[in-house]
Amino acid sequence: MPQLKALLLGAGLLFAAPSFAQNVAVIKFPELQKRLATPNDTTYVVNFWATWCGPCIKELPSFEKLRTANANKKVKVLLVSMDYASQLDKKVKPFVKQRGLKSEVVLLNESDPNSFIDKVDPKWSGSIPFTLIVNNNTKKRATFEKELSPAELTAALQKFL
Repeated sequence: MPQLKALLLGAGLLFAAPSFAQNVAVIKFPELQKRLATPNDTTYVVNFWATWCGPCIKELPSFEKLRTANANKKVKVLLVSMDYASQLDKKVKPFVKQRGLKSEVVLLNESDPNSFIDKVDPKWSGSIPFTLIVNNNTKKRATFEKELSPAELTAALQKFL
């Protein structure tokens, strides 16, 4: 009988496992813009990426390490997926789960990138990966339209801390 209970408990946990997966919210640009404009002393490290972008995928572990290394500081890592919203369940959520991403991940559901790219940064051409580091209290901003090495990412954040 104890074996049956253990088996049932194990099966229950196995079937419940997908509910432990990180939620990926689908948002529109005004919501992202509002979050990034909030006046507080948190430094936001925002990375625009996609599941189909090789350089993006290569640098994602750097953002995870940065999040972990700064967990006790007022630093927030936000990973903004540029995948189509229709790919949320087929590609984005499985990708996030497979890679074990713990940073907050949102999917930006906008059909016309030209409608928001300039609002993120006037110098952004729209290519990804693109990283924005911003602190609204200090009015500091830095942008990078390239793949960042772990050292480059850490050095960029250090200028905000």
